[in-house]
Amino acid sequence: MRDGGSAKHAKGVQWFFKEEIKSHGWYTADLRRAVRRCRKEILREHEFHFLMQVADQLFSGPVLEEKAAAIFLLENLTAECGDAEFKLFESWLDRISSWADHDGLVHSLIAPMVAAKAARTKSVFRWAKSPDRWYRRAACVALIRGARAKMFFGEIVRLSDSLLGDKDDMVQKGLGWLLRETAKFDAKRTVPYLMKIRGRAPRLVLRTACETLPTAVKRKILAAEKS
Repeated sequence: MRDGGSAKHAKGVQWFFKEEIKSHGWYTADLRRAVRRCRKEILREHEFHFLMQVADQLFSGPVLEEKAAAIFLLENLTAECGDAEFKLFESWLDRISSWADHDGLVHSLIAPMVAAKAARTKSVFRWAKSPDRWYRRAACVALIRGARAKMFFGEIVRLSDSLLGDKDDMVQKGLGWLLRETAKFDAKRTVPYLMKIRGRAPRLVLRTACETLPTAVKRKILAAEKS
């Protein structure tokens, strides 16, 4: 991890974040290829539980690429995970240092597990009440995989109603992302909901939610957007 990056790229990474970031300077595609090679080697000699232990250690550190490596080790393997692994991933939310490791964790690992077992949406509503911005953003991002499968519309509406007053930009971006995906895959039900909330939804949420809609529909929704 320390030898494969670029010092020049490590300095440039900071531009993408408000938080101070520690980086080894890897490019994402190179890191993913390297980690997948490591994953094959690990699973050749060890059980899946050992791979989880490696990922857990990687996600414990402060370095951007180490946390990304933890995600790359496990992405597309969530079918092998159960409730114990879900609880472990939930505990990783306390280790979040930026939107990048947050979205990697939630979108790549947690969201597929929520879509696979609807009972896990109970955790989503608990996170939505947290004082921690990353838990509230996780509540939104965790439903995106389900939204793409036209699942959880009732839960998405309920969650959105509870977070429309959130002032944190990271939460607003997460909620806008969720509603955009819901509108993209289920416009028939989502557009009337966006019309209903257009007068009270934050501008960032509403504009993001409308990004994939036809221009005429978008204009109608945004005509009375909240400033």
